[in-house]
Formats: sequence, structure tokens, C-alpha cells
Amino acid sequence: MDEQYEGSGGATGGPERIPVVAGFGARAAQGSPRAQGKALRERVPRSSHAELLPVADRPDAVRAVEESNRGRVPELTPIRVGRMAASPFAFLRGAAGLMAHDLEGAPVTGVGAQICGDAHAANFGLYGDARGSLVIDLNDFDETVYGPWEWDLKRLAASLVLAGRVAGAGEDSCRAAAVDAVGAYRRTMRLLAKLPALDAWNAIADEELVSHTDARDLLGTLERVAEKARNNTSARFAAKATEPAPEGGRRFVDALPVLRRVGDAEAAAVAASLGPYLETLGPDRLPLLARYAIHDVAFRVVGTGSVGTRSYVVLLLDHRGEPLVLQVKEARPSVLIPHLRAVGFETGPVDHEGHRVVAGQKRMQVVSDMLLGWTTVEGRPYQVRQFRNRKGSVDPAALTADQLDDYGRMTGALLARAHAHSADPRVIAGYCGKNDELDEAIGTFAVAYADRTEADHADLVTAIRTGRTAAEEGV
Repeated sequence: MDEQYEGSGGATGGPERIPVVAGFGARAAQGSPRAQGKALRERVPRSSHAELLPVADRPDAVRAVEESNRGRVPELTPIRVGRMAASPFAFLRGAAGLMAHDLEGAPVTGVGAQICGDAHAANFGLYGDARGSLVIDLNDFDETVYGPWEWDLKRLAASLVLAGRVAGAGEDSCRAAAVDAVGAYRRTMRLLAKLPALDAWNAIADEELVSHTDARDLLGTLERVAEKARNNTSARFAAKATEPAPEGGRRFVDALPVLRRVGDAEAAAVAASLGPYLETLGPDRLPLLARYAIHDVAFRVVGTGSVGTRSYVVLLLDHRGEPLVLQVKEARPSVLIPHLRAVGFETGPVDHEGHRVVAGQKRMQVVSDMLLGWTTVEGRPYQVRQFRNRKGSVDPAALTADQLDDYGRMTGALLARAHAHSADPRVIAGYCGKNDELDEAIGTFAVAYADRTEADHADLVTAIRTGRTAAEEGV
């Protein structure tokens, strides 16, 4: 006889016979998730997201940059400062921690998601999947953490205003790009909320993204970026950055200050770290990497906000001498961590910062790098990934006004898809609603935050000019 649970009324075949199983959701209860989201508007009106309130103990821009340089390679920090000084948009790219400080005073619903933490407009792009096809998605996760979805959306919106201003777009066009990015986020959440869970998980295939977001003015730019990305491979990088080695194989060639070979001990430490890295991969990947031998290691400067972190490229060659280049990049604690508690998000201990980055990336992307993993080099945590894996990106600060608006809608949709992997889209859709109240509110915030960032950037430029801060420009 079948086991009967208390109150089941016998083995009737109904769902009451089945206990709740850990790891699965509970059966439907009273009160829909959409209604729960809608109810949040009483406590956090959507119009309140327009506010940019002063926050206590906000550091000035120069001190914030100096604090964010702590722990980085000292001789590289002038390069980082120089890159941040290039424009207000570039400043924002390197100031995720300062914006998180400012967002401590902003309203949040309390609905959490795995967030990028640095979802500015230049952190979306193309990359190759396991079969070499191109995927478009978020592509930078150094700051990823579980936190308020609003923080990512506001950072994206503010970055679009700044990118538009750098490109010379009119103020109405800049604000419209931010408003339309939020609108695309909201509409995509509503779409995902209506779909079966499995369909929602894989929704908005990349080939449908342009039509879904009505981004046709951007189509030509995307095609040019895609063509360039297809050629952006390990083989192309190795052909330019290496030379035949006297003992056979190939080795890196110095291209200072961006690329430099490292000493034997440092190279050996990085190479040895790839052993533990293999343990973080699925066993199906190991036969592939077993067909490559490690030939050389070099230090390579990367990014804007990442400049000064320790980052290596490792040259692997197969039996035919064909290259695969891995990037071994230092994983520092997320700059958002000190600011999350102020808005009600508690963060537990992190076992390994590289693991945090990799896990967050896999939670947000539909398709991730098949060789994504993590390791430790001389006591420091690192993430490991393919280098130049057909990566391509749109420069949002070089778009026309119409293209910027299309790009805003596209990135807003991608951000919604990424958040919906860890947050229930029904709850967020219920809060965001059908009208444009949230769109307009965050658009107002974005303009105000862009103004604040321009002032911060001006302070940094003045500090460089007066000699308070060292900067190396044009690198």
C-alpha cells in the first residue's frame, strides 16, 4: 500500500501525496508573484526611483579613485587614472564602487537577483560559444554579487546618458536612450513572466534580439562588430603577440606597457595554478585541454576599471602548433559588498573570489565560456577564461542618437534576461507594471547621476593637472 501523508485523504493521486522536495519550489499558494510585486509599489513607489539623494561620508572623486587603487600594481595605477580621465563615461566605467556608495541612499524594493554590479553600457558584447557561433550578452562580472536589481538598471541608464553626451548627442536623445533602456527591461520582464519557466530561461535568442527590441538602426553596426569578432581569436592574438622560441614552440614578445614577459619563477607559479584550475572544470573538458602544452606566460594590462589588477595570458599549443590563449585574471572582492548592507542585503563569506565571479557569470549568461574556471596564484584568487574568444563590442560613445536609443533597448532587454535567471520575473514585472512610470523615473535619475559623474570627472582632471594624482594618458 502506498504511504499516506497526514491530511492527504489517502492515495488519491493528488499533489497532496507528494512532499515538498528541497531544491524545488513550493506548490502554488495564495497570492500570485505578480501581485506580490505590485504590492511593493505601496512601500516603494516607482516614481521614487527618480531621487538622487546625498549620502553621508561620500568621498570626493579623487579620494574614491585613490582608495580603489589600493592593492593594485602600483606602477600601473597611473594608466588606470589616465584611462578614467579620458571622459566622464570612462570615469563611470572605473567608478563602480563610488556609484554603489551613492546608491546606498536610493530606494530598493528588496527583491534580489544575481547582479552584474558593473552593468554599464560598454559591458555588453559578443563572444563565441562552444561551436564558434556568436552570442551577445553581458560580458564582465568582476563585481557580480547577489543584490538589488535596481542598481544594475540605474547604472546602465546613467551610462547611456554619459555615452550619448560623449558622442555629441542632444540631451533629449541621451535621456530617451536611458528611458527606453528601462522600458525594454520592463517589457522583457513582462514577456518572461508570461512564458513557461523553461521557455523563459532560454528566451530571446540572439537572432531575435534586434526585432524584439526594434533595434534596426543598430543592425549595420552589429554586423560590422560581428565580422570583426569572428577574427578576434587566440590564433590572431598569438600571431601578433608571439615569436618562435629558440627551444621550439613560441613565446610572447614584450609590447610595453601593455604586455610583458615575466620572470621564470612568476611564470612557473602561474603555470602551476592551471593544475587546480582543471579541477574547477567539468570532466568533459579535461581531454580537450590535455591536448595542449603550456609554452609561455606574460603579464597583460586589461580594461579600464581592471587596470592594475594582476592579469596574465598563458600560451598553449596543440600538436599542430595551433594556439589557445587563456587569461588568468586576479579576482578582487566586489566593490559593492561594503554598500549592500545599507539597503538590506546581507552577504555571507566568499570561499574564493574567482569562484564568485565564475558562479555569478554562469547564473546570468545564457551561454558561458566552456573553459571558465578559477584558481589561486601565490595566495591570490584568480578567474580563468579563454582570451580573445571571438569577443566584440559596440562602443556606445561612438553611436549616433538613433543607434544609441536602439542600443539602450537592446541592453535593457539583455539585462532583464540576465536578472530573470535568479529573480522571479513575475515579481519584478508586477512591480514595474505596464506604464512608463518607472522608465521616466530612472531616466530622471540617470540624467542627475550623469551630471554628478561629470563633476567627479572634472575634479579628477583638475587633480591630474595640479599634480595631486599621477596619470599616464593615451595608454
